[in-house]
Order: sequence, then structure tokens, then C-alpha cells
Amino acid sequence: MIRAAVKTFFKSEIAIGISLLVATAVALLAANSSEYQTYRDFLAINAPINLGFVAKNLTLLDWINDGLMAIFFLLVGMELKREILIGELSSRHKLALPAIAATGGVIVPLLIFSFFNYHSTENMRGFAVPCATDIAFAYGIISLFGRKISNSLRVFLVALAVLDDLAAILIIAVFYSGTIDANFLFYVAIIIAFLAFLNFKNSNRISLYLIGGAILWLMVLKSGIHATLAGVLTAMFIPMQIRNQPILPKIAHKIAPSVNFLILPVFAFANAGVRIENFSAEIFLQPLVLGIALGLFFGKQIGVMLFGFAAIFFKIAHLPRGTNWLEFYGAAIFTGIGFTMSIFIGSLAFVDNHLMLDETKIGVLLGSLFSILYGSLITFLATKKF
Repeated sequence: MIRAAVKTFFKSEIAIGISLLVATAVALLAANSSEYQTYRDFLAINAPINLGFVAKNLTLLDWINDGLMAIFFLLVGMELKREILIGELSSRHKLALPAIAATGGVIVPLLIFSFFNYHSTENMRGFAVPCATDIAFAYGIISLFGRKISNSLRVFLVALAVLDDLAAILIIAVFYSGTIDANFLFYVAIIIAFLAFLNFKNSNRISLYLIGGAILWLMVLKSGIHATLAGVLTAMFIPMQIRNQPILPKIAHKIAPSVNFLILPVFAFANAGVRIENFSAEIFLQPLVLGIALGLFFGKQIGVMLFGFAAIFFKIAHLPRGTNWLEFYGAAIFTGIGFTMSIFIGSLAFVDNHLMLDETKIGVLLGSLFSILYGSLITFLATKKF
């Protein structure tokens, strides 16, 4: 019975959100305990790559943020491809509402962040932090309401979050990559050509796609483009199916548990640890913290609701089936749960400034927490049978 209960738990979406919450709590405890230095030293352990012509100094934290998160982006890329080909992004009619709402969910948080931070060029490096939605967390929280929430609204939330991630991927590629090395960029092109050849030949050798993806990660890492993008690029060349045998869904199914219950919690543990004992109440009034927290909490819900309402009012799209406006508003609030992607973008923006990175994490945690609490209240009231 215990084994069955554990198995059921790890198959549920709620478990993903709970595992992230636990990992975050452990990180905060470690960062604010007497073991703080041990926590920092552990993440700073050197683990360099030295493969002859490919050599790079990496710490354990770098392996988590650049290596493990590339696998997360591989899964995100496969989800994107599946949704575009056969899912909720496969037609203009299906795409309209989440695409328009996601656009608002990127623009309005950016405007709010800029309002508080336009005076500082350094602060503005974090402009994209409040623009992303954490798919796993948001879906895990809305799943707590069970069948009271229509499946159409869940699908809308997932599709919007997927588009948010696509926007985040493009932002990372354009704004958070380093100096480009043309030699390694040439090698990147060769590996991409190899993956394209496998796809053209309808190869069902999954191992070849994954080996090609691993080599591509190394070349991208050295090229100056952010290494996690290798995961998305690899996903684009994995075929959906070959001779009626599912390929992409099979790989996604195999790696999803490791991503959800190992990689994302490890990332949260490594990146959510903020030492707050030296912070005063004034930290919450810092422009960076305000811009991120208010961008996530107010910006996401206002942007999604405003643009979503406009799309429905002008008959470009329809409200998800079986959903009322208050339930739709609750889902819009849940898009303010930035967490994984927001912290990840923050770690890229302020990699060399620990104080600003800590302020970023505080803003993300505050904005996400308020979105969880207020979104849960609104959704509870929306689904309550009076």
C-alpha cells in the first residue's frame, strides 16, 4: 500500500510543485544556518572539463546551471515541438488565446520592471526575470483544485507557459550569451547538420540523437552561446514518430521524471539559497526587488487578463470551455509563479554580482509566493459552490 501511494504521488503534477517547495525550503535553511559556508563551498567545488581541444573551468554550480538545465531545456524543447505539431499550438484557432495572453504576460511585467529600474543600466540586465512562468510549479498548484478546474483551462495555462518559455529561450539566446567564438560556432553547425541528417533519414536510433546532443552541448558551451540552448536545438531534430513508432514522446517520457524530481529540485537547492540575516527591511524597497516582485505578481496577471480579454472581446479567441471569468483570472494570477525560469535568467543576468543576484532571488520568491497565495484564494472562490 505504501509503495502504491508513493508511486501515485510521483505520477501526479502536484508532486512536482511540492518537491520544488521542499528543495527551496532546504536551500533557504542551509543558506541561513551555521552551515552556510559549507553550502557555498560545496557549490563552488571545481569540476573542469578537459578533453584536449575542449577545456573549460566549471564549478559544481556551473554544471547544475549549464549542464543539468540543458536537459531541462531538452524536455521543454520536446514539449514545444509536440504542442506545435499536434497539440494546443498546432492551429491558429488553438494558438490565438495563449499566444496573445502570453504576449501581454511578457510586455506588462517588462514595463513594470523598467519603471522601477530604468535609471540603472546594471539593474536593467534583469529585465527578463519577471517575464517567465514556471510550468511545473504553476500546473502543480492549479492541479490542487482537481476536477473543479476545467481541462480546457489547464491546457490554456500549459500552452501559455510553453510560449513564455519560448520567449525566455529567445531572450537568453539574444541577451545572455557571451563573446562568440567563430571556430566553435562552425563545429555547432556541423553537429546540427548531423542531427538534421538523422532526422532526414528517419533514424530511430535514439542513442545517436542523444550523443549528438551531448557533443552539441560541448560545442555550444565553448562557442559563447548559452549552453542550455543545445537542449532546445537537439529537441527540434528528434522526430515525433517513425513507422508509427513514437520517438519524441518516448524520450520525453523517459527523462521527465528525472527532470521533474531530480534536476529541478537540485537547481532550486543550488540557486534559491538567499542569506537574509544581513538584510534589513529596506531590501524590500530596492528597485530590483520591487521591479521583479511587482512585475511577477501584478504584471503577469494584468498582462494576461488585459490581452486575453481583448482577444476574446474582438472575437479573435474564446474563453476556455467550461471556464468562467473568475477562474480565468485565477489562472492569470498563477502565471506570476516565475521561480525556476526567473531565477535561472537572474543567474545569467547577475552572474558576477552576488548582492544583485540575491535581490533577484528575493524578488522572485516574493512575487511567486504572492501569486500562489492570491491565485489560490481567487481560484477557491471561483470554484466554490455557494
